[in-house]
Amino acid sequence: MQKNDMAVIEITDIGVNGEGIGKVDGYTLFVKDAVIGDKAEVKVMKAKKNYGYARLMRVIEPSEDRVEPRCPFARKCGGCQIQEMSYERQLAFKAQKVRGNLERLGGFDKELLDRVTEPILGMDEPFGYRNKAQFPFGTDRDGNPVTGFYAGRTHDIIANTDCALGVPVNQKLLEIILEFMRAEHIPAYDEKTGKGLIRHVLIRFGFTTKEIMVCLVINGTKIPQSEKLVEKLAAVRGMTSITISPNTRRTNVIMGETYEILWGQGFITDYIGNVRYQISPLSFYQVNPVQTEKLYSQALEYADLKGGETVWDLYCGIGTISLFLAQKAGQVYGVEIIPQAIEDAKKNAEINGILYDDISDVCVFWTSVRSYILYYLCDGETTVYQHFYVSSVHYDSDRNFPDKKLHSKMGKKEGDRSRVYRGRRYADSDVLCRPVELCTDGDTPCPLWLLLL
Repeated sequence: MQKNDMAVIEITDIGVNGEGIGKVDGYTLFVKDAVIGDKAEVKVMKAKKNYGYARLMRVIEPSEDRVEPRCPFARKCGGCQIQEMSYERQLAFKAQKVRGNLERLGGFDKELLDRVTEPILGMDEPFGYRNKAQFPFGTDRDGNPVTGFYAGRTHDIIANTDCALGVPVNQKLLEIILEFMRAEHIPAYDEKTGKGLIRHVLIRFGFTTKEIMVCLVINGTKIPQSEKLVEKLAAVRGMTSITISPNTRRTNVIMGETYEILWGQGFITDYIGNVRYQISPLSFYQVNPVQTEKLYSQALEYADLKGGETVWDLYCGIGTISLFLAQKAGQVYGVEIIPQAIEDAKKNAEINGILYDDISDVCVFWTSVRSYILYYLCDGETTVYQHFYVSSVHYDSDRNFPDKKLHSKMGKKEGDRSRVYRGRRYADSDVLCRPVELCTDGDTPCPLWLLLL
């Protein structure tokens, strides 16, 4: 096929970016906004030898799973995908995606998967769930400041303060900031020129505590008349932390390397189950608290900890799952390469009553029931791993998988061991399945559990 060709196709699958997939005489077309089961008229926009990209012109026969998107900007905005597909069908697709990758990439036997696969755990309400949102700022054609999300594959902002995935208070906060910018003539950042002040706004919301954080990322060191903005924001119920994060680099990286407190404190707190966490502007924290608790609870159940095991949480971040698993494990080792994350992990252990002490380059945390966490920064040549036998390993699939060398140093034990992998996005399921060699002890498969958030 060639560019600008028209075709009628049936959508039979979805790609990793949420685009519908259909074929014309064996030629594959990727069609944004198309849903599995749609019969659609499409226009080829880019043609390669064996596949191409097409625009959805009209739906001739809608899929029985097609629904009206909750967000009126869903088709333009690049913030999320497949809103046109019913949530029930989304879940079925995601489950099949993981299973297909386990068979095709992981080499797992179909009968084994039939026997051990459990139903996917979805959400009761798949909207308004995000506890974190980062909004870019720009200027419209009339010179007014705008915020929203980037259109797909561009840096053109779709003006929208009411994202369907975020919490309702986001809209109020964004409107306050936009009104302040208009009143005080504060310019938004322009990526092309490198001029302007307000780049992004980070908003965090504690679903349990109801605490709110606002962090303005700025192309400078201060905001003129910032006290006026602070006064308005601080009046919002639940406001706990107002900060700025200077970022003067010509880069797509959103946050600066530091932040400064304008009002309140430099963090908010929230809970996953009974574990309390302190979250700063620069902290990594799961964005879906409802599913995170389900995810961690499943990991805890699958690990089947009896109280005497050693658990490793690789790429542990601020210790979210380390502390959660410490409720049942004998020992939990959280390993992380980012020093600031380790400091946050220490604080989180402390506010949960887990004490710590420094022993050379190993920080030890323990509780009255002798469940403790080891955090240490080490390079790939460190042999300390071999001194500990590992009964359970938790890998974060959104980070680089540990290589075989690291894995071999995790220790040996007769009998079964378990591996718990987790991922946040259905598109990561192929990543989860690639390191299948990590799921075996010689010729003996280890139990493997895949959890999707």
